[in-house]
Order: sequence, then structure tokens, then C-alpha cells
Amino acid sequence: MARAVGVAMTDRLAVGLVEDNRLTGRVHRFPESEDGFETLRGMPAEDIAANIRQQIEAAMGDRPADVIGLGLPGIIRGGIIEDSPNLQQMKGMNIQLALAEGLRHSGREVPVVVSNDADVMAAGIAATRGQLDRLIRVWTLGNGIGYGRYPQSEGVWEGGHMVVTLDSKETYCGCGGVGHLEGIMGNRAMRLRFLDMEPDEVFEEARRGDPRCAEFVKLWHRALAAATATNIHMDGPGRFYITGPNSAYLDVTLLHLYMQEMVKMSPLQGYVFEVVPGSEEIAIIGAAVNAQRAARGS
Repeated sequence: MARAVGVAMTDRLAVGLVEDNRLTGRVHRFPESEDGFETLRGMPAEDIAANIRQQIEAAMGDRPADVIGLGLPGIIRGGIIEDSPNLQQMKGMNIQLALAEGLRHSGREVPVVVSNDADVMAAGIAATRGQLDRLIRVWTLGNGIGYGRYPQSEGVWEGGHMVVTLDSKETYCGCGGVGHLEGIMGNRAMRLRFLDMEPDEVFEEARRGDPRCAEFVKLWHRALAAATATNIHMDGPGRFYITGPNSAYLDVTLLHLYMQEMVKMSPLQGYVFEVVPGSEEIAIIGAAVNAQRAARGS
């Protein structure tokens, strides 16, 4: 039975050993606190890589793994983080090479495969639901906005930076782009827009009837509908999973209402939304699954 180590970076690093698409043993985390993303954001790239390697070695124990899979935020190709707006210090880093060499120095010769963090969530949902033979698409709503796809396909797939508005004042995206989905839905963007309120307070005040917050909640849902509708017009209809901490804010009825305005061609109207509890464990399994598929050349 193949042994793989999965590494997921969501709100922190979470690392575990995966066998037969299931976690075995405990999950190793850094930092221990659930809101550890700010710690990672302020940490030099080399220190992040060193912490990833330490957690991998702890998860492997005395027996080496067959492959190691990572899920990290940003544009990742050939093991290189070409850009990562939410972890800017890692831009340009060959994380695959850095980890493989670090493990080699400690006597562990293990191939490393790096994927986008949203893609590993899609793979994890596919694996844990027995749907590895299907197209799986996932929106992850949190610090950033991720678009995950399983099986992986050639391309950048930075769906969180899809342009969903032509309003030149929409400049809240962490990458600096105008009109981006993440510039409306991401935590950083919401905090910049409402300097005196946290995102959960914005949605709570909307429920209480605050006009400004209520209008923003409509914009938030319309932005997600626009991005999904664009994807449907390019990649076809189907099931979309929505996960991440901010999926709790989603009103599926309102999302459907906006989708009906945007998707009119009858062959494209077979879409379904399902909110699923995203977890570090699912992402870890997905990272391992993607690495195993890459190792097999599938």
C-alpha cells in the first residue's frame, strides 16, 4: 500500500500520512493556533520551508513515504511558486527543490509534488467521496479565494483573481488588480472595505438591516455568481462545492437567483451548489492524492 505525506497550507500548516486515501496517525500542525496564517505571513520563506520539512519528517516517522504532496497558495508550476499574493515572500521560490534537497540531507530520498491549495481541496473531496472518476470544482472562501479543480488540468486556474466587475474603484485585491473576485470576497479585502468591522460583523449587521452591509452582501453573492457563471460558460455545468471558513456566510438561494440572471443557455443550466465542511484533513488527503497521481503519470 502506497504511503504518501500530504501537506496543506490553509490557515496554517497541516501535515499527515495518507494510505489508501485515508489519514493514518495524527496530524502535525504549525503553528498550533487555528489563526496561524498571520504567523506564516510574517515568516521568511526559508523558515516556512524548514517548518514544512520538519512536519513532514515528524509525519513520516521511521518509515519513508513513497511521495510527498504539498498544497500551497499561489501560481505553482514545476514546483516553483511563481506568485502568491497572500504569501508574497515565497514568490519565485522553488519549494519542490528546497524540500527535496532538505530531505535528502537528512537521508530521505522522496519525490515532492506541489499543487495549488484549492486543487488539493478538490482532490480531497473527490477522494473522500469516492468520486475520483469525476470532474470536481471547488470554491474555497477564506483569507483568499481559491478555485480548485480535479483532475488537475494545464493552466493557471487562479479563479480568485477573475474579473467580476468593471468598477475602477474595486481595488481591494491583494495582488493589486482591479475588479477581482478576491477583492470583494476575501477577508483582507473585506477588512479594507469596512475598516471598523470584521467580516462576521458585516454579515451580522446585514441581517439586522444595515443598508451598507446589506448592499455589500448582495455584491458578495453576485461576485461569486459572476465567477461561477464565467466558469460554466468555459468548462460546462455540473456540481460546484463551496468550502472554507467563509462558506458559512453563503446564502445558496440568493446565489441561485443571481446565477439565473447570468446563465441563460439551457444546456448550461444543469449546475448545483453544495456547501461542504472544508477541513485540514481533506486538504491533506487531496495533496497526497495529487502527488500519487503525478508519480504514476496519470
